[in-house]
Amino acid sequence: TWQVSWVGAIATVGDPLARPGSWLAGADFTYATSHFRGDKNFLVGFWGLTTGRDDLGRDASAYGFKVDYPNDLWDIQLTAKRIGRDFDPSIGFVPRASVYLINGQINNRTRISKGPFQQLVHEFVPSLATDLSGKWESYRLFIAPVNWRFRSGDRFELNANPTGERLVTPAEIGGVNIPAGSYHWMRYRVEVGTAQKRRLYAQVTWWFGEFYNGELDQFIWSGAWNPTPLITLEFSGERNIGRLATGRFTQTLVGNRLRVNISPDLSLASYVQYDTDSDSLGVNTRLRWTFSPVGDLFVVYNHNVRDLQQRWQLESNQLLVKLQYALRY
Repeated sequence: TWQVSWVGAIATVGDPLARPGSWLAGADFTYATSHFRGDKNFLVGFWGLTTGRDDLGRDASAYGFKVDYPNDLWDIQLTAKRIGRDFDPSIGFVPRASVYLINGQINNRTRISKGPFQQLVHEFVPSLATDLSGKWESYRLFIAPVNWRFRSGDRFELNANPTGERLVTPAEIGGVNIPAGSYHWMRYRVEVGTAQKRRLYAQVTWWFGEFYNGELDQFIWSGAWNPTPLITLEFSGERNIGRLATGRFTQTLVGNRLRVNISPDLSLASYVQYDTDSDSLGVNTRLRWTFSPVGDLFVVYNHNVRDLQQRWQLESNQLLVKLQYALRY
């Protein structure tokens, strides 16, 4: 068993863009124990940040809390954040300002001692974002009534996801414009995955249903093939087919990675990726040689081309060499 409490603090001064009067300060407190109600894990924490700069207003703070009950049978969590209208730290970033963010989670993981099933997982994960006046901006309910793992390691999952988004300004997805307004839609997911212990394993996902003012199908695949212990071929990809009231779009992303473990001290990995949005192909190849217990040599080659559908045009070439050695004393 364990029981801990800790307090943290952070402070920065200065601005990379030389904006005057920039500073940030914050603190957090966390209490965690492994003997809540006898032998259960429990955590509660609070945090707060405030920042200043000559061009910021008075609402330049952010704060929040977290309550977590992370246990094997039940995993329950609640987090809440308030990001001020003028909270814009010079060092760091804020993905969404002037907002309340509330996230929850109730998961049940039931283990089965006999029969074809090893574990039954049921998930309920709601999230809500509102502006500072309390008006909703977005919401999502991730509901997984079926997420079952077989004793063989294979798994099967079904999801339903009510989603909403309020667009204050028009948005663009896949080159298709979506007018401003409030949107509510329902999406579903079917996912099947084989056990990773297999020489060839794969996972296939199909998202389908409504999307803003139309429909969207998403096909996602990933997996790997291990013909020998020395060679691994990984593959992944995604294809999106959108049919909206204002237009249609199709997006494809494909990637493959080859790993060759020549020896415990020498390995080669190469990753190739192509996507239709940028119409570009990128290759990243890395050689790692551990020539001593404290020394490594890395050779990295990056090659990128674009405009594959019309004419191949070189975008960049890069060769990097890194030598790493540790001195013991």
